[in-house]
Amino acid sequence: MELETLLAERAIYRQLVRFAQAMDERDWEAFEGLCSEDIVSDFGLGEKTGRDRLVEEMRRYLDVCGATQHLLGNVLIDVDAAGDRAKSRADVADLHLAPGDRDDTTFRTLGVYRDEWRKTAEGWRMCRRVKDNRAIVGSMDVFRPA
Repeated sequence: MELETLLAERAIYRQLVRFAQAMDERDWEAFEGLCSEDIVSDFGLGEKTGRDRLVEEMRRYLDVCGATQHLLGNVLIDVDAAGDRAKSRADVADLHLAPGDRDDTTFRTLGVYRDEWRKTAEGWRMCRRVKDNRAIVGSMDVFRPA
């Protein structure tokens, strides 16, 4: 394995972590900076195209719930031979709490993020995210405003 491939894998791994942190911190500016403008995403409700649509989808859920934590593990990253495209796979376990005094209401998913990446002048940007939800536990009531 060449040094350039290792550096690309490390940079993409850090972008994956930043993506999860941006969701948990509701840092939408940072979130936008991690994605290509033409990103295609599918979280189990059908494909959506565009960074603005992705951010809108995330905000629709996360801005109204309480604390969240998106944990990633078992991350594999494959960089193409040219070194400017990559695919990653990461297991995700996320926890969402209801807002306010309803923090005993929870919603969890266990799933897999399958992402595609493109190297740009600004660094690696996610250009596709598909989440395969394997298990859902809890109540969607966490996404109901307090």
